[in-house]
Amino acid sequence: MTLSELQELERASVISSYARFPVEFVRGAGARLWDSEGNEYLDFLCGISVTNIGHCHPRVVEAVREQAARLMHASNLFYTEPAMRLAKRLSDCSLGGKVYFANSGAEANEAALKLARKAKQAGDFVVVHGAFHGRTYGALSATPQESKQAPFAPLVPGFRVVAPEPQALYEAVDERTAAVVLEPIQGESGVNVLSEEALQAARAACDEHGAALIFDEIQCGMGRTGTLWAYEQTEVVPDAITLAKALGGGLPIGALVTGERLADVFAPGDHGSTFAGGPVVAAAALAALQLTDDPQLLARVREQGLRLAAGLQSLPHVLSVRGRGLMLACELDVPAPEVVRCALLQQRLVVNATGPTTVRLLPPLTIGQAEIDDALRRLGVALGSVSAP
Repeated sequence: MTLSELQELERASVISSYARFPVEFVRGAGARLWDSEGNEYLDFLCGISVTNIGHCHPRVVEAVREQAARLMHASNLFYTEPAMRLAKRLSDCSLGGKVYFANSGAEANEAALKLARKAKQAGDFVVVHGAFHGRTYGALSATPQESKQAPFAPLVPGFRVVAPEPQALYEAVDERTAAVVLEPIQGESGVNVLSEEALQAARAACDEHGAALIFDEIQCGMGRTGTLWAYEQTEVVPDAITLAKALGGGLPIGALVTGERLADVFAPGDHGSTFAGGPVVAAAALAALQLTDDPQLLARVREQGLRLAAGLQSLPHVLSVRGRGLMLACELDVPAPEVVRCALLQQRLVVNATGPTTVRLLPPLTIGQAEIDDALRRLGVALGSVSAP
């Protein structure tokens, strides 16, 4: 079908919840995408930090192919090997507790909220300005962004919003607090890194009042910042982390991973999902996790992230660069949506805007120096073609 035919189908049959660019992607390999007209693109968005090891990595494809030919679904009423093995691997490489599987990041966060409330037998949560935790009702209630929340009020009660600052976080926690929920690096609001002092204050307050500290690593986890989990670059260990996006190597899977303290809070019947942890996605995640949990790859992420950040800082109209590893954003003095559109349609570079003047870059962790230099060249041309407002 042609692009215009797909657009007509969308107008007639698809609920208007997305503003799509006029491009149909039909193939991907590594850091490259190809559209329906055969044009090649350099992908520095990774499906919003999903294809961290590149598009269609051969080992992930083979794991999916082999498992799909053998067993696609059995439900969580029975055992399947990929899910049990994946849970063990996630526990071993993170907090050492137990794992609940979900189908997405929002679902993983919903599970975390329920777990924290049951553990404390209290109902309040502390979240911070700029956070994004998902679009289901609990996760949306933890996402203090007016444009996303207002159309769907009333929301779930019991969420207290404070600045992502040490004193504000410490003072917000009391005996009624079930959990503090934080992204160590906020993704959707523009790659804002929470300070070490803020994370330490949250940890201290949670310890003092018996609350859980939950890190949402849905976007910043799976090697994105140069360690397998973002919290590993801090002195703070959370009680649980939530994962999704890159965990499945391109397929949809989420996970709540606990430390020992929260490992046995849920009992059978407390929570569940028909599809979560299915054998095909679990097999894909096992392959993706094995590829990502590689010291040499993670060291290259840190190295290439510095190269990309330095290159961005030298481009026209870039005021500042922030982030860690290959999770970066640049602040501009020109409209970011126009830059993104020009980069995509004229330079065949995929990035995105997280705000009026913010461009976010999330390239594959396998990206090479030549591809970084090529992306910087393309983005520089796009920046040069957009006029200041």
